[in-house]
Amino acid sequence: MEPITLVLILAGLAVGGAGGYYGRKMKSQDALEKSQKEADKIKSEAAKEAKEEVLKAKEEALKIKEEAKKEEKERRDQIAASEKRNIDKEKVLDERTKKLDETRDKVEKDKEEVEDIKNGLRDIRKKQMAALEKISKLSTDKAREKLLEIVEKDYKKDVLNLIKKVEIETKEEADKKAREILSTAIQRLAGDMTSETTVTAVTLPNDEMKGRIIGREGRNIQAIERATGCDIIVDDTPETIVISGFDPVRRHVAKRALESMMKDGRIHPTKIEEAVAKAQKEIDKEIKEAGEQAVYKTGVAGLPSDLVKVLGRLKFRTSYGQNVLQHSMECSYLAGALASELGADVNLAKKAALLHDIGKAVDQEIEGSHAAIGRDIAKKFGLDEKIVNAIEAHHEEAEFKSIEAIIVQVADTISGGRPGARRDTLEAYIKRLTELENIANSFNGVEKSFAIQAGREVRVLVSPEELDDLKSEKLAKEIAAKIEKDLKYPGQIKVNVIREKRITEYAK
Repeated sequence: MEPITLVLILAGLAVGGAGGYYGRKMKSQDALEKSQKEADKIKSEAAKEAKEEVLKAKEEALKIKEEAKKEEKERRDQIAASEKRNIDKEKVLDERTKKLDETRDKVEKDKEEVEDIKNGLRDIRKKQMAALEKISKLSTDKAREKLLEIVEKDYKKDVLNLIKKVEIETKEEADKKAREILSTAIQRLAGDMTSETTVTAVTLPNDEMKGRIIGREGRNIQAIERATGCDIIVDDTPETIVISGFDPVRRHVAKRALESMMKDGRIHPTKIEEAVAKAQKEIDKEIKEAGEQAVYKTGVAGLPSDLVKVLGRLKFRTSYGQNVLQHSMECSYLAGALASELGADVNLAKKAALLHDIGKAVDQEIEGSHAAIGRDIAKKFGLDEKIVNAIEAHHEEAEFKSIEAIIVQVADTISGGRPGARRDTLEAYIKRLTELENIANSFNGVEKSFAIQAGREVRVLVSPEELDDLKSEKLAKEIAAKIEKDLKYPGQIKVNVIREKRITEYAK
C-alpha cells in the first residue's frame, strides 16, 4: 500500500473518531441539561408543597390554641361558679349550726326546768303520801293489799264475766286472723308440699339407662311426657329419675311403663306409646280390683260399678302419709261398730264412711274441697240423701242431718288421729302426751292432769282450797302459753281446768 493512501486512511479514522467523540459529548451535555431542568422543576414543586404544608400546620396550631383558650375560660367560669355555690352553702350551714346551737341550749335549759318541776312534784307527793298514811294509819303496801282485797271481793263476778267477754271477742278476732295466717302459710309453702306429695321415684339399673330414656335430642323423654301427662325429671341423683304430676294414677302409669321398657330394653317413641297403653290397662284393672276388694272386705253392697272404680283410685292417694283407701276401709269398720252400739243404721254408716273421702280420687281434676266434690259424686250416682250429707259434713262444712253423719265424722277423726296413723311416729306421739301432762303438773295448785283426745286436749284438776275461780282462769291461760312456747304440735290443744269442791261428812 502506498504511503499517501495509508496517511489518508489514518487521517480519515482520526477525523471520524474526533467527530464521534464530539457527537457523544454534545449528546451527553443535552441529557445533563435536561436532567438539571427536571431536578429544578421537582425542587421547585417540593418547595411549594412544603410551604403549603407549613401554612396549613400553622393554621391548625392557631385553631387548637384558640379552642384551648376557650375551654380554659369555660373551666375557669365553672370553677368560679362552684366556689360561689360552696361559699353560699357554707353560709347556710353556718346559719343552721348557729340555730341548732341555740335550740340545743334552749332544750337543755327546758330540761333542767322540767327536772326541777319533777323533783318538786315528787316532794309534794311524798308529803301527801305521808299525810295519808298518818291519817289512815296504814302503810302504802298495806293500803294496796286492802284495796285489792275489797275489789276482788266486790267485783270478782264482774271480773270473771269481763274475762269471758274478752275471751269470746279475742277468739273471734283470732279465728279471723288465723284464716289470714293460714292462707299466707299455704301460699309460701305450696312449693314444698307439692314436691313432697306429687312425685314418684323410679330406680334405674344403671346410669346408662338415663341416656336411653332421654333419647337423641330428648325425643324419648318428650314422648313419655306427652303420653303420660307427667314431667320426667332427670337430675344428678345416681340411678334414679323422678316422675312428677298432680294425678297419682298418671304417675303410677308412667312408672309402670318405664319399668316395663327398662325390662324389655327397647325404648323409642313407638314402644313408649305401646308401653303406656299397656300400663294404663293394667292400672285400670288394678284400680277396679282394689275398689272391689274394699267393698268386699267392708261388707258394703249395692254400689254402682263405676263408683267402685272411682273408689279404687284412692289406692294411689295418700294423706299425710296415710293411704286413703286403707283409711276409708278403717273408717267403715269403726262406723259400723259405733252405729251398732248406738242403735243407728249400720249399713248406711259403713257405706257413708267408706265413701267419705271419695272426692280425693278426683280432687286434682275438679276445683273445690274433697268433701264438696264427694257430695257431688254421691248425688250423681243417686245415693241416699243421708250418705250425701255425711260425706259433705265430715269436715263440718255442712250441718249434720243424721246420727250416721256424726258417726262418720267421729270415725274419720279416730282413724286419722290414732297413734301411728299418719306421719307422727308412736314414740313422738307418746313423748308429746307425756310432755303435755308434765307442763300442766308443773304449776302450783294442780292435783292431776290428763292428756286426752289424742293429745288435742289436756284436762287439769286443781285444788279448790288453793285456787279460786279467778286464779283458775289465770292458770288456764298460763298453761296454754307454756304449751305454745315449749311444745311443737299440729292443730290446737284445748286446756280444760276443772275446779270442783267436794264436802264429805259421815252420819254416825
